[in-house]
Amino acid sequence: MSLWEIEDALKEKGVGVICGVDEAGRGPLAGPVCAAAVILPEHLEIPGLNDSKKLTDKKRRELFPIIQEQAIAYGIAFASEAEIDEMNILQATFLAMKRAIAQLDGKADFALIDGNRETDFGMEVMTVVKGDSRSANIAAASILAKVTRDEYMEKLAEEYPQYGFEVHKGYGTKKHYEALRELGASPVHRRTFLKKFYGEK
Repeated sequence: MSLWEIEDALKEKGVGVICGVDEAGRGPLAGPVCAAAVILPEHLEIPGLNDSKKLTDKKRRELFPIIQEQAIAYGIAFASEAEIDEMNILQATFLAMKRAIAQLDGKADFALIDGNRETDFGMEVMTVVKGDSRSANIAAASILAKVTRDEYMEKLAEEYPQYGFEVHKGYGTKKHYEALRELGASPVHRRTFLKKFYGEK
């Protein structure tokens, strides 16, 4: 299946400018969730473009500046761990996506959203399950979001070196849980994600 098949079908129906939207970091115990929105030129071929989870870290980082250079427009935004705790991870993810879309300055008419959940993004939307391996625009967004969040977590690792964020990026690995047992949570941990771990209600 071509990464442009979904966009092509929408274009045949008269849809205008399409952006792809994806997130990175819904599951980790620490750090923000990151979202990106991308508008690529139609049928742009970027060798190696695919779902960010299927690419090596090295390949994602190689593609990151290429996507930025060749995109018509893109936006990258966060929702913080405090916002995640305040409103829940789904709503915080939507908030990050809205912030990323806002950076497109109204250039998009239609949004392809990775996953099966949607909210009011101020334009017509279509959710696409596994969209990051089915749509060029979503695949590009997935790479921008993943690389940006990984780099952010590497910076947090310098502030909180004892947690190993540079390795697991905040996900709940065995070593991460060991550090949480020994040290407790840091200011960048998601408190609502650790309630069960600490036996809180």
